Amino acid sequence: MKSAVETLNPTRVRLTVEVPFEELKPSLDAAYKKINQQVTVPGFRKGKIPARVIDQRFGRGAVLEEAVNDALPKFYTDAVNEGELNPLGQPEVDITELKDGEVLAFTAEVDVRPVIEIPDYSGIEVTVDAVEVTDEDVDKSVEQLRERFASTTPVERPAAEGDVVTVDLEAKVDGEVLEDGVARDVSYTIGSGELLDGIDAAVTGLEAGGEATFTSELKGGSAAGREAEVTVRVTQVAARELPELDDEFAQLASEFDTLEELRADSRKRLENMKQYDQATQAQEKVLDELLKLVEVPIPEKLLEDEINTRKHNLEHHQLGQMGLDLEKYLEIQGKTVEEFEAETTEQAEKGIKTQFVLDELVNKEKLNVNQEELTEHLMRRAAGSGMSPDQFAQAVVEGGQVPMLVGEVARGKALAVVVEAAKVVDTNGEVVDLDDEEEIAETAETVQAAGEPAGSEDAAEASEDAEGEAGGKAEA
Repeated sequence: MKSAVETLNPTRVRLTVEVPFEELKPSLDAAYKKINQQVTVPGFRKGKIPARVIDQRFGRGAVLEEAVNDALPKFYTDAVNEGELNPLGQPEVDITELKDGEVLAFTAEVDVRPVIEIPDYSGIEVTVDAVEVTDEDVDKSVEQLRERFASTTPVERPAAEGDVVTVDLEAKVDGEVLEDGVARDVSYTIGSGELLDGIDAAVTGLEAGGEATFTSELKGGSAAGREAEVTVRVTQVAARELPELDDEFAQLASEFDTLEELRADSRKRLENMKQYDQATQAQEKVLDELLKLVEVPIPEKLLEDEINTRKHNLEHHQLGQMGLDLEKYLEIQGKTVEEFEAETTEQAEKGIKTQFVLDELVNKEKLNVNQEELTEHLMRRAAGSGMSPDQFAQAVVEGGQVPMLVGEVARGKALAVVVEAAKVVDTNGEVVDLDDEEEIAETAETVQAAGEPAGSEDAAEASEDAEGEAGGKAEA
């Protein structure tokens, strides 16, 4: 077999492959054997029909087609390996010559990973928010805990802000009660803003048994986004009572004996959260600066597929679960269709660019992923998916997604390398020491995964898909 590679642009090549006919012999033999098992010819036992009879009865062309379909994936893969290419997606295959007994020739155009030069990134500098926890932050945290331990006592008086009311709701659109527009015994804290717009004004001043009607835009359900006439009936009014902020509360709400110990623990927790947020912010900014340093050509077809996948995921999964369509979503966001298209394209380009650059860094820095790192990453992903680690691991293996997880961990490690080399200062001018390697790698995985392509494939998986497609193209 002879092959040649023609570079059409930085992200696409054309392979020209010429195969001597004798190299098709294994596939020809397999073709005759397959046809033998599928057809019946009078006078011959099934599977024992001579090749010449098959040629006469069914045509040599049918055999050649079957043989080429069988052989093309292998020849395509050999040509890819010989050219040391990293294909992305499926090739466009065209058989240019097929002479029985002489030669098979074909071309295959395919997108490839661009060659990327990683420049010196040691000079990257970024500024992040300082880790500062004020007394007001601690007060707010303790107050939120206090709210969780509030008690309610039924009262016989008009409802006021802060009270907990039990209500029945009925929503009508165009005078008709919606099938999913009736709710009973709903508990609502006046002023929380957790239900419909307008309900606070409607129930304030009502006693148990009182009723009011107001107009509001429905947030979900079959009529999401439409104006509805909502009738609310109060069945109970209860006053909320907060526990006193003292040592007794600390013992009730935590493992601490004193309120002072509880406040100290709250401060420490807030500091840890802000340090994690600071590390995440540092990695996001370092990644942005790294991407500015690297020129990355993006395959047009890959970008188009990525944009379509992001739109599909938004419209059919995220918005679908909220009962919204794209038009209503854009109205809520205050965006035009043009702004949405531009934003989606920008996000898709960044996602692809991030993966290409970090993959190249993995190769440059010779980074490997060990079993312990992969297991820890799998545990984190499982926790985020709502599945048990065993269930998640089984789904990953059955779906052939292990290479994807390995890639996520490796790219996280690559980003961590860049972050360690960068200079990070906070808004107070203090140098931020991100010296916890495990935490850096963990948060780096999160940052790079957030920018990952939504629909792009791992290079190895894409190559396998391409091989299968090459076989199917032969029939055409």
